[in-house]
Amino acid sequence: MGISTPTETANEPAKTNHVANPPLQKSHKIRITLSSRKVQVLEKVCTEIIERAKNKDLRAKGPVRLPTKTLKITTRKTPCGEGSKTWDSFEMRIHKRLIDLNAPTEVVKQIIVNIDAGVEVEVTIAA
Repeated sequence: MGISTPTETANEPAKTNHVANPPLQKSHKIRITLSSRKVQVLEKVCTEIIERAKNKDLRAKGPVRLPTKTLKITTRKTPCGEGSKTWDSFEMRIHKRLIDLNAPTEVVKQIIVNIDAGVEVEVTIAA
């Protein structure tokens, strides 16, 4: 005869305390749109986001490089309007990148928490 424990009897197998698995979070198609005036900073942020996604075993597509928007302003050099008609032109270039992920929203929050200054992030969730 073996020694019986309180959870075990002769007719019943031993009961084990099963911890219920936490419910799996639903994956969503998530599109992250990054925009910046500085290309190097934008590319660095894109590679960081993709590396973090791969570390968490997520499917990541991108970065998709969208066309650069160029905003131009041409103005007179002299404030009063007198003198020779000389002009200054200024331009600002805005670069955009798209990254698509299949992940739960909580994981995406963890991925995009620390992003460099000067990069705007827009997150779109598609069902």
